Amino acid sequence: MYRDDLGRFKEFKAQGVAIRFGKFSVKENKQLEKNVQEFLSLTGIENADKLLYTDRYPEEKSVITDLKRKYAFRLHIGKGIARPWKLVYYRAKKMFDINNYKGRYSKGDMEKLKIYHSLHGNDWKKIGEMVARSSLSVALKFSQIGSPRNHGAWSKTETQKLIKAVEEVILKKMSPHELKEVDSKLQDNPEGCLSIVREKLYKGISWVEVEAKVETRNWMQCKSKWTEILTKRMTNGRDVYRGVNALQAKINLIERLYEVNVEDTNEIDWEDLASAIGDVPPSYVQTKFYKLKATCVPFWQKKTFPEIIDYLYETTLPLLKEKLEKKMEKEGTEIQSPAAPRQVFLFRDIFYRDDDSEGEDGEEKS
Repeated sequence: MYRDDLGRFKEFKAQGVAIRFGKFSVKENKQLEKNVQEFLSLTGIENADKLLYTDRYPEEKSVITDLKRKYAFRLHIGKGIARPWKLVYYRAKKMFDINNYKGRYSKGDMEKLKIYHSLHGNDWKKIGEMVARSSLSVALKFSQIGSPRNHGAWSKTETQKLIKAVEEVILKKMSPHELKEVDSKLQDNPEGCLSIVREKLYKGISWVEVEAKVETRNWMQCKSKWTEILTKRMTNGRDVYRGVNALQAKINLIERLYEVNVEDTNEIDWEDLASAIGDVPPSYVQTKFYKLKATCVPFWQKKTFPEIIDYLYETTLPLLKEKLEKKMEKEGTEIQSPAAPRQVFLFRDIFYRDDDSEGEDGEEKS
């Protein structure tokens, strides 16, 4: 914890406000924007780029640095935002980086990107400076254009390479103690009950590394395909989102979202909400919610999150319940109760790669 956070955290605790992590909400972004503008007015610093990217202005660097120190920049920028100062600072840099908003890449831009990558490898910070783009922007764009990528259905070979790649990246990220424990268990019983905590199966995975190992797909395709594979294996192949089960899952999802009563989608605990559908990864639930609002809520892009939830609850939910009732009467089908999320899985149940595993050659496209 940074020294500057100590006093802030005590204040938030006294107010009963929990320290937050993850994506920033709309409210937090607005507060951060206000904090930056107030600090600029207070100090007379010309703009946010000079404040947050002082190294770009060597002639003014010492003056700006003195002003930031004099007027307690760290405390001021985090005012009213219950997060560690460093996370607030990183978010501000992303929001106000003038190189983040350069529009589409031209053919010339993409050719330069390829040339600079051949000279400097994956030094995205250096390449970003050379093309006046953020390091994140050039890294993601190169991922798309660096080399030819397949599209459409995944081949069996690609799918097996993906599963192996994810396993290797997860193992690589484990601490020395965790790896030692894994090695010990494998030596004692190679075919035994080696286990993994559920969140390690989808959190903190370096998709850039996975992409490099798979070779024929970009990181977005890899992440999407892994969610599909992981969902099937976590649910043991159950149809948790088909027929009457899909209708009931939509009903559960809408009711749970209405109950949590939050102002912004970033405030939702998708991990907890996953139980509305079953033992599935949180990204799977997020995808289903997106499809639900996109297909059921007119002009959802122009609505606030509470307005979207209210529409789903007041208009869509009764229609879904009616449709479910009629379908059950007609087909006499029973609804499967959502499985409770398991906190631990066996490695062998997730990372097997036999030829007839589950038809992952499939028809789904990424």
